[in-house]
Parts: sequence; structure tokens; C-alpha cells
Amino acid sequence: MDGIILINKEKKYTSHDVVAKVKKILKVKVGHTGTLDPNATGILPLLLCNATKISKYLINHNKEYIAELKLGVKTDTADGEGKVIAEKQVNLEEIFENINESIQQILNSFVGKTLQKPPMYSAIKVNGKKLYELAREGKEVERKTRKVQILDIQIKEVKLPRVRMEVSCSKGTYIRTLCHDIGEELGCGGCMEQLLRTRVSCFNLKDSLKLDEVRAYREQ
Repeated sequence: MDGIILINKEKKYTSHDVVAKVKKILKVKVGHTGTLDPNATGILPLLLCNATKISKYLINHNKEYIAELKLGVKTDTADGEGKVIAEKQVNLEEIFENINESIQQILNSFVGKTLQKPPMYSAIKVNGKKLYELAREGKEVERKTRKVQILDIQIKEVKLPRVRMEVSCSKGTYIRTLCHDIGEELGCGGCMEQLLRTRVSCFNLKDSLKLDEVRAYREQ
């Protein structure tokens, strides 16, 4: 059984959890082409059997997300799962005449190549230890910035204090960091409350299967 299977990852599962479950269901060798945060949902392409050999050709492809930014709240993880470290009233109606248009202009300013510092709560290793492990110990270390590219950001809906947006970006982009930076630019802070990955390379969410669906197909 050689090929690619597209999984619609559900919340709370790590990418490694999904790999282990698919391996158990299909009873074959399974690899992945990059991870997705446990609290994020959406498409996770997995490689079966000999297809694991092509992982290096899929890792560097662009991705698309639907992200929900909550303004006025900053957390230690830059997402809704973290500890709140700052809160501020969101008064954008008093600042902007046209809120949607003004927010879109701010979003447009992030489009292009940029340097992004990985959050402490991430799986990147420093001196052999994952950053999130150090963060849980109350430690913060210097992180090297990395080159990423935001290809496009478009508002989907604004219901303050929340902004839903569609983001197209390069490999290695942290949407949590992007949400934090947008909040800073708007002057009220912000964190990523929800994240759905809708595309990886040419693979789309609409073509993916949840784990229960994979299990059902296997049992047919």
C-alpha cells in the first residue's frame, strides 16, 4: 500500500498521535511531511510504505490556513491555550472609520518575506531540548529568527474582538506569531484562538479523511 493519505486532524491529537493511529489501523509503515500543532485542526498529509521516500519533496511546500485572532488578549503561548499575561480593551471603532478596510491594510503590511522568531512553546530544539520543554520549566532562551514568507492574508470576517482571516504562507511560518504581531500592530495585543489548515502544496482539506473514516474504510 504505497501512496499518500490525507488526514483531517482533529483537535488535541498531536501529529505523532495521528501517525501512530493510522499505522495501527492500516498496519503499514507511515511517515509525515511536517507537523501540525495539537490544538490546530485540518489537513495532515501522511506517506504510506515506500511513499515515505518522497517526504523531502513535500516538506518545503506552501500552506494555507483559516486563523481566528482574538484581539485584546496576550498569552505566554501566543494562542488561546496559554496563560493570559496581558489584557487590553479593544477600541478600534474609535480609531478607525472603516474597521474592515483598516484591518485589511494592517494585514497587507505583513505580506512578503520577513524574519520571524519562533515562539518558546514550539517543537524546535535548542541544545538538544525542545523549546516547549524549556518553557514548561520556566526558562526562556534566545531563538534564532528564521526567514518566512507571507504570500497573502485576507479578512474573512470581523466580529470584534475576533478577526477570522485566510493566510497563505511558506513552510516554517508560525501563525501564532503572526497573530501576536498583528495584535501588536493594532495596538491592543492579540493571540491565535483557532487554527484550521486547509491546504498543503496541492492537497486540499476537502479531500481528507478523519481517523474514524479511515477506520471505517479499512473495515469494509
